[in-house]
Amino acid sequence: MIQKGEHVLLLNRPSSKGHPGYIAPGGKIDFPENPADGAIREVKEETGLTVKKMVFKGISEFVNEKDRQRYIVFNYLATETEGELLKHPPEGELVWVKKEEATSLPMQPWFKDRFPYFFQRETFEIYHRWSGEGNEKTKELVRES
Repeated sequence: MIQKGEHVLLLNRPSSKGHPGYIAPGGKIDFPENPADGAIREVKEETGLTVKKMVFKGISEFVNEKDRQRYIVFNYLATETEGELLKHPPEGELVWVKKEEATSLPMQPWFKDRFPYFFQRETFEIYHRWSGEGNEKTKELVRES
């Protein structure tokens, strides 16, 4: 997530990209990159911005017991960036949105669930059981940093 004052930068992803709606820039870590470097690279690729300052906010975990799969999302909040937004971003339209208005936009439920936690002092941990079809959130923890 990228924050600038009372605004956040969101991607409006089209259906053709998967996970349509408004979400934060992000993506998968390239081996052997660490999670923080992967977040910085993904922001640059998807927005054109260079992250100068960010803080780790928490983990979102998706577990598919049937297929014995685990998917872990490392969540960061970038509070200082430099550069210009891409004119033709690869993942969708980039939009600065007021924080308090963001969750009224169409967004994936898993992103809407974690959105408020980016702006709390504590770190968070969200655990989802995932059947491959829908998400069933089973545990949500907020931890003191």
